[in-house]
Amino acid sequence: MSEPRSSEGTTQQLPVLEKTTPDPPETTPGPAPRSGRFWSARRVPAGVVALLLLALAGVLLYDVVAVRADRPALHARRELARQLAERPLDDIWVLVGAGVAVALGLWLIVLALTPGLRDVLPMRRTGPDVRAGLHRGAAALVLRDRAMEVAGVQSVRVRMGRRRADVRAVSHFRELDDVRAELDAVLGDAVRGLGLAHPPALSVRVRRLGRKG
Repeated sequence: MSEPRSSEGTTQQLPVLEKTTPDPPETTPGPAPRSGRFWSARRVPAGVVALLLLALAGVLLYDVVAVRADRPALHARRELARQLAERPLDDIWVLVGAGVAVALGLWLIVLALTPGLRDVLPMRRTGPDVRAGLHRGAAALVLRDRAMEVAGVQSVRVRMGRRRADVRAVSHFRELDDVRAELDAVLGDAVRGLGLAHPPALSVRVRRLGRKG
């Protein structure tokens, strides 16, 4: 199907018809769902702990079966029992072993209670069933591209954090104050356009490239 042409031979755009639907009934908006951080699966720590527990359980089960079958207990268990019976509680190796066990326990507790995935920034939620996140590297790239559009900016380095975005720009012409003011405005709009649940604070610095020699 060909498009109609005018007498001058140019193509005319046909009007676009949009189907209108009746407005939905007004409802009172409820509180917006919270946008917390994404939780990591912690597959590596969970796998390591599961393998260690499986190995210890297997060794313990083998030792119990051996003792029940009138066989001597494992040398490692007998040596461990002897060392624990002979060494005092203030022995250096006992304290070191206890410190290592406490450190590992605290590490596992921290992993269990913290969400992880620090590189993913949660975005604002518009509904209870949809969650979205933006990688910090992608957010930094967006800010860098927007900063490079400002006249007078030669290079930009952006470090994106969860609470602050550090922007370091080099200007090769224009007044530094003018470049900084325009960067503040442009990057402020860019940060709001990212749609993050907790927009980071901006820290913008502009300097002149030093002369060589």
